[in-house]
Amino acid sequence: MAKYHVVDFEDFQNKLGAAGTELSSVALGGKVVAVSDDFFADVTNLIKVEPSQSLKGQFGPNGALFDGWESRRHNPTFDWCIIKLGTPGQLIGFDIDTAHFNGNEAPQASVEALFLSEGDPTQTDERWEELLPKVNLGPSSRHLYGIGKTPRSYTHVKLNMYPDGGIGRFRVYGEVSPIFPDVSKAIDLAHVFSGGRVVYVSNQHFGVGPNLLLPGRGKDMGDGWETRRSRLPGHKDFVIIRLGAPGALEEVEIDTAHFKGNFPESCELQATRTGSTIPHEDVTWTTILSRTKLGPHRRHFFQLENVLGKIYTHVRLTIYPDGGIKRIRVIGRRAEPHKESAEVEAHEPTTTPFKVPPPQTIALNGINGHVNGINGINGHSPVVKRRPSDLLRIPAVPLTPEAFAKFGHVIQAWADPTAVPKGVRVTSANQGTAHKFHRLAPTTSFYPESSKVQAVSAISVFRSTPVGAKPGEDWEVKILERHAYTSQAFIPMGSGRIDHMGLDDGLTDGGRAYLVIVALNGGDDSPDLSTLRAFVATTAQGISYSPGIWHHPMISLETPIDFACVETQIGEPNNKMDCEILELEQLGRDILKVKVPLF
Repeated sequence: MAKYHVVDFEDFQNKLGAAGTELSSVALGGKVVAVSDDFFADVTNLIKVEPSQSLKGQFGPNGALFDGWESRRHNPTFDWCIIKLGTPGQLIGFDIDTAHFNGNEAPQASVEALFLSEGDPTQTDERWEELLPKVNLGPSSRHLYGIGKTPRSYTHVKLNMYPDGGIGRFRVYGEVSPIFPDVSKAIDLAHVFSGGRVVYVSNQHFGVGPNLLLPGRGKDMGDGWETRRSRLPGHKDFVIIRLGAPGALEEVEIDTAHFKGNFPESCELQATRTGSTIPHEDVTWTTILSRTKLGPHRRHFFQLENVLGKIYTHVRLTIYPDGGIKRIRVIGRRAEPHKESAEVEAHEPTTTPFKVPPPQTIALNGINGHVNGINGINGHSPVVKRRPSDLLRIPAVPLTPEAFAKFGHVIQAWADPTAVPKGVRVTSANQGTAHKFHRLAPTTSFYPESSKVQAVSAISVFRSTPVGAKPGEDWEVKILERHAYTSQAFIPMGSGRIDHMGLDDGLTDGGRAYLVIVALNGGDDSPDLSTLRAFVATTAQGISYSPGIWHHPMISLETPIDFACVETQIGEPNNKMDCEILELEQLGRDILKVKVPLF
């Protein structure tokens, strides 16, 4: 007989809720594939995300309505339903909830499970294993059972109720059994299907922390993480996520979809490496994304800091001061244990050696002998000649105003005027046929007083032809330039609305895109390569570089693009005052490589 134990309601979070993932939930793709009878109430109600609701006093053509599964009366044997889990996993327990069924609840139930690599089983399949024997149920109450962690994974469960009746919700908890690609491929290490799990939340008053790791972008504010409003100065909320596997991290996506008036003002991301499921209080956290402002109802993409050559097991997302976030995606490559440590499990003590995945290995030799890696560490070091395979690679992430704020401004419209960045004024224009987004980027110039009389603001056009960079390949950065005295805006002369991977609900302009590469100026008046960032923009977006920002010339990726360039010029054709070009290779710098993402 299968072994089990009753879980007290007070212990639910520790023994089931936070200890595992609800593998049967429709939010993970769980679905009912077969049922013996659901005459009175649809069996698919069993795996809904929200708790069962009372429908007392409401009737349909077959009788009283219930938010659960209810079969006909007088079954001579038992009723059953088969559920395919959203993802395979090792099971730890069940929640059988007879909410609102009183007098018509199922008197008893049992649970069986099996693993299939493909297809769905039948009710009579001989491979079903009993995990929970027949247990007694009561009316309108939750029944929680722990079974320990099963030694193997399962893909399907069968809920039997004896002999018939109703059950409101059925939740299957377990640990995800991820199927990982090769370690060289970047994946979302925090995703629930990668085995990522929320292990601590400071507050989840309106929406629970585990929602952050679910597939997709959800349907409303209810399926994100949202904290209560704070009133205390300096308040912050946070959530700790255990990654599905230790890994070398590269970038993060933070999605505020559906949070328009209640998104956090800003956020910060930190990481650590520990063998504990929940990090101890004295663990050292490293900032991998400095505090950064967020915007409403959109996806934000950020390259991470302090990650080069490091392996992390947990991340901590802190929001200021409170609010709601829909999803977080932590992109990285799984660490590969050394051969002598191959038998060690994914989350083992800190002392176990790991290899850093090859695509991102060491810091680049920077300007004037500084070590300027994407980990943001600046210090003096002898110049070392790197092999081509060791050159710095950085990801190219979709362009968003928040991530570009250090370098200038993004010039774009929004399909939803309520989703514009805070501080942008929006008015109706042209007799109600348009919206005007005011003052998205200033036109500035700081020429010396002796030259200002010659300065003229004008619009030029650059025709940029494709450079041959293809999705999935590296683009070499050989030069950077800057305009110390003026801003410079580039606005594609095309049409379309933003939609790179769901940033907005409009259409792109034929899929055309361009690459933007920028860096801040360093203390030695040369590019600080620790701040080098790359962005993929659509032709529905323009950019404006702030004065003094180092940048690569415009890079069209697929088709020729005409850019209107707004700048203030001195007016002399050969004037070099405000165009400084730095050729990295000629100055003995290593060549940077930017990874162009799929788009």
